[in-house]
Amino acid sequence: MLADALGRGLRAPVLRMDDLYPGWDGLAAGSARLARDVLPGWRSGRPVRARRWDWAQDRWSRAADGADDVVVPACPLLVLEGVGAGVLAASAAPDVLVWVEAPDDVRRRRALARDGEAYAPHWERWAAQEAAHLAACDPRSRADVVVRTA
Repeated sequence: MLADALGRGLRAPVLRMDDLYPGWDGLAAGSARLARDVLPGWRSGRPVRARRWDWAQDRWSRAADGADDVVVPACPLLVLEGVGAGVLAASAAPDVLVWVEAPDDVRRRRALARDGEAYAPHWERWAAQEAAHLAACDPRSRADVVVRTA
C-alpha cells in the first residue's frame, strides 16, 4: 500500500481515514472530524487520541481504557490515507496531496480483497457518497502528484 510505503520512507505514522469515518455514510463527517479533532492538536506538536470506528460492530470502539483509540504521536510528519483527507478546507489541507486513482472496478476489487466480501453490500452506498463528495470538493484538481494504477 502506498501510504505504508510513504510512512516507512518518511519515518512517519500513517493515519487511516477508515478509522475516523463514522460508518458507511460518514465520509464528510470523518473529514470534518480530522480537521476539527485531529489536525489542530497534531499541528501544534501534541499527540492526539481519537475514538476509532468499529466497522464490524457498526459503532465507535468502546474500550474503556482507550486501547482501541487512534493515536497520532507528536511528530514532524504524518501520512493521511483515505479519500477524506483530500477534501479538507484550505486551513486544514495536507501540505502535499497525492491523489491515487484507478478504474472503479479495480478499486472495488481491491477494497473487497482488503476488507472482505462482508462489505460488498455497502460498496454502492459508499461509492455514491464518495462521488458526490469528490464532485463537490474536487481534490484531484489540487493534487501535487497524481498516481494512476490499474
